[in-house]
Amino acid sequence: MMISARALNRSTLSRQLLLERAPLTVPDGVRRVVALQAQHPASPYLALWNRLSAFDPAAMDAVLTTRSVVKSTLMRITLHAVHADDYPAFRAAMRPTLFASRLGSRFTAGGLTPGDADELMPELLAFARQARTTVELRAWLGERSGADRVSDAGQAADSTWWGLKGYAPLHHAPTGGPWSFGPRPSFIAPGTEPGELLRTDPEAARQALSTLIVRYLSGFGPASVADIAQFALVKRTAAREALRTLDGAVEQLRGPDDTVLFDLPGAPRPPAETPAPARLMAMWDSVLLAYADRSRVIPPAYRPLVIRRNGDVLPTLLVDGYVAGVWRQVDDGIEATAFHPLPAATWDQLAAEARSLTSLLAGRDPAVYGRYNHWWAKLPEAETRLL
Repeated sequence: MMISARALNRSTLSRQLLLERAPLTVPDGVRRVVALQAQHPASPYLALWNRLSAFDPAAMDAVLTTRSVVKSTLMRITLHAVHADDYPAFRAAMRPTLFASRLGSRFTAGGLTPGDADELMPELLAFARQARTTVELRAWLGERSGADRVSDAGQAADSTWWGLKGYAPLHHAPTGGPWSFGPRPSFIAPGTEPGELLRTDPEAARQALSTLIVRYLSGFGPASVADIAQFALVKRTAAREALRTLDGAVEQLRGPDDTVLFDLPGAPRPPAETPAPARLMAMWDSVLLAYADRSRVIPPAYRPLVIRRNGDVLPTLLVDGYVAGVWRQVDDGIEATAFHPLPAATWDQLAAEARSLTSLLAGRDPAVYGRYNHWWAKLPEAETRLL
């Protein structure tokens, strides 16, 4: 079966609830879209506002407090909010990547070896059964980091904590503030028995990666091996091997440029001509980052404008399913900058979205993403409107 570039776009929008807001609870919405980028505390809230009808930010507060939705370092070694039921498999799939990225020379400068990290894990999770601040965890780890073997005990604790806060199966604990998580994070162990989370055998990781791929395809498919590897930040050989184990559970399609794509049988693939409403997307929205070929949603000419060299991903205008500009909160409303001319009807849609978003922000954080306003001076001249 062949699928066009535009039909791929519509498949993504459908599975990400961006063709029509869905009447789902927050946990069900998070599970449907698989994972929400959560580097900025506001972004999961804005992502769900874009996807769920009658979204109530207080409901997001509640599920983060009860931890039916959890925030942790996962795919691409960055923070994601995921359904608690998905977390164990996602963590197991990502363990080899997290191990390699966080327990290298910087970590061992603190006096511990990677093997020491795994041996320390049960004790660390026991200590973190209640929420612990960075200061508390650094102090606790400083006593166990081999500080006597390096010249600076503080440096040893910093190196040890830098590695373990990304590698350990820790959740971020809500600390209050407008978006549940403030600038000073706290960490807490998973609420269930951590046995599966502490498994280090390769077979457990392979099985978990197969589970992650199925979940990824449900929320982002169809996708190529390169897309799967990019989403999880795993080697393509590992993604191919996991797909082979799923023989019969996935099917193959031919995409643009004859690319081999994988998908779940019976998954929704709307026609290419399906209308797509305008949206004001959150910073780092997952739909912008879940693929190796990001032209599925971002026109190549616009990619360097919205994905900056340091990794910042600006809040974008989504028009007819594709990035068409950026937006930011200003004193009088939402300022939208379009990279190409937009019809009057599209500006009307964006204005309606802006009214809803302004209402959401008014009760939370009217200056959301304000610290990133410096990027606007680096944008090319374009049509800008106050919505």
